[in-house]
Amino acid sequence: MFSPFSLFVGWRYTRSQRGNLFISFISLVSMLGLMLGVAALILVLSVMNGFDRELKQRILGMVPQAVINGYDAPLENWQPLREQLLSAEDVEGVAPYTQAQGMLSASGRVQPVLVNGIDTTFEATVSIAAEQMVGGELEALKPGEYNIVLGELLARFLGVQIGDKVNLVLPEASVSVAGVVPRMKRFTVVGIFSVGAELDANLAYIDLADAARLKRMPAGSTQGLRIKFEDLFAAPNRVRELARDLPVPVYTSDWTRTHGNLFQAIQLEKRMIGLLLFLIVFVAAFNIVSTLVMVVTDKRADIAILRTLGATPGMILRIFMIQGSLIGFLGTLLGSILGVILALTVSDLVAWVEQQFGIEFLSSDVYFISYLPSELQIPDLLTVVGVTLAISFTATIYPAWRASRTQPAEALRYE
Repeated sequence: MFSPFSLFVGWRYTRSQRGNLFISFISLVSMLGLMLGVAALILVLSVMNGFDRELKQRILGMVPQAVINGYDAPLENWQPLREQLLSAEDVEGVAPYTQAQGMLSASGRVQPVLVNGIDTTFEATVSIAAEQMVGGELEALKPGEYNIVLGELLARFLGVQIGDKVNLVLPEASVSVAGVVPRMKRFTVVGIFSVGAELDANLAYIDLADAARLKRMPAGSTQGLRIKFEDLFAAPNRVRELARDLPVPVYTSDWTRTHGNLFQAIQLEKRMIGLLLFLIVFVAAFNIVSTLVMVVTDKRADIAILRTLGATPGMILRIFMIQGSLIGFLGTLLGSILGVILALTVSDLVAWVEQQFGIEFLSSDVYFISYLPSELQIPDLLTVVGVTLAISFTATIYPAWRASRTQPAEALRYE
């Protein structure tokens, strides 16, 4: 016998097919409970990590991390301000923008829209819009041509394609010989982008100069400057610091004011769902306790015989701790394998189910993305495995201690 005595006996008890079938069934249930709990925990944490990643890369890749706007007037001489902001070490890009809210109409359909006037020369330094084009090019936005780039869902709602005309109506009245009429301009669709998020349904791009003319701003001016930082989470504080050094009065905003609640909700949900799913692991651990208590009761005679043959209380303690730990180890191992497989394939599985049965789990009209993302992170995996093994090991201590306190004479009295 090459294995230590406690390990050998504990392993024999675990894999023995003889004895109380009910105890064997409870042991199997304990292992399956741990397996399902660990798998569910890894899968859910991976999905929440996926939502967090999509928010950072897609949503916050399209909306500004931080903006600096003119305090009471547009920024007319914005080029020197841009150069000054770019001189900061942690600033990756600065681009001008002019924003307007309005309504787009085409073919008798009307949709609300947020229109961003951009300069395509600088836009790539602060946005991923050019990388998300599924038709046309962002560079087709030229001054004076009144071209427009639409989100994929917005174009679908309006029933338009590249080359079609749409009407942009701004909520600002103009006085003419015909009376007071809303400000309206006809645009040509030259591109369509898709980020798989709610932005596809309510965002459009036009040229910066065209936006200035629509809003009747001075030629060459801009509403403000968009800034992209190396560290996303440093943006709120850094943009205020940079604004204080500018020679003109400005006010600032950042992504925490527009999408901060969504990010915080994802983080809170990840913590709460993780905590709730850990309860499954605790329930499975209690099953280990009940399993070992029944095993100790069933094996009282065997324990007494081992004690009479010279086994110490410490050996008995280790035998049952090993038996319970093996149940926990196998359940955690199988659950980790299942959880990793599901985490790596859940996006494709959900997409396949949607395609086969014609259902949509995540509608872009309701959720900020239209598919189920997943990102397996090694620290989360190690945390789940480590905590589960620790809980499983802790659950074996009391039943094993009870077994070590068995008195041979008392156990063999009625045998």
